[in-house]
Amino acid sequence: MRGQKRERIIRVLLAESKPLSKNEISKRSGCTRQWIILFLRALEKKGLVKKTTPRNKKELIKYWLQIHKKPKKFREYMIRDPLKVLKKTKLEYALTTYQAENLVQKYLFPTRIDLYIKEEDLKAWHGLMTAEGLYGKGNVRIIPADDHVLYGKRKFNQLCIVSIPQLIIDLFNEGGPAQEAAEMLLKQMK
Repeated sequence: MRGQKRERIIRVLLAESKPLSKNEISKRSGCTRQWIILFLRALEKKGLVKKTTPRNKKELIKYWLQIHKKPKKFREYMIRDPLKVLKKTKLEYALTTYQAENLVQKYLFPTRIDLYIKEEDLKAWHGLMTAEGLYGKGNVRIIPADDHVLYGKRKFNQLCIVSIPQLIIDLFNEGGPAQEAAEMLLKQMK
């Protein structure tokens, strides 16, 4: 949980356009105020934040990348028209990696659709995916994760994608051409 708490705090710091109070960061990250104070102090010593404001978002993302743990659990499905299925579903999700990057900057070919879901929704998603296609190695990868990964998600063309900082982290972890796309997104950050 310790790593998740740090990632939650960084996600909030990077996803918000204006500085937040420590209490607001606590509320939005689901961490205690004490955790916020301790972690912000550590980030301040590294020169990454000043009080509750990121000093250099690019450097903060690089630090996040160092502490980030890549999800180990996922399920794969072969779905005929996955974007159509996603546009119709009422279940909560957020696209990441190739498809999300393609919606944002159109650099990568979306070879696979990766999406984060809430862990408690896994059974419902499995039912939906097997009703629409086949279970096993395929073109859709569902990643059950901490609910907070969905923080800051946004809609593009009726599809939900993760926040840009989360997308950058996921693209770096993917490697290869995805890493190039992450670098391009990172350059656009202010």
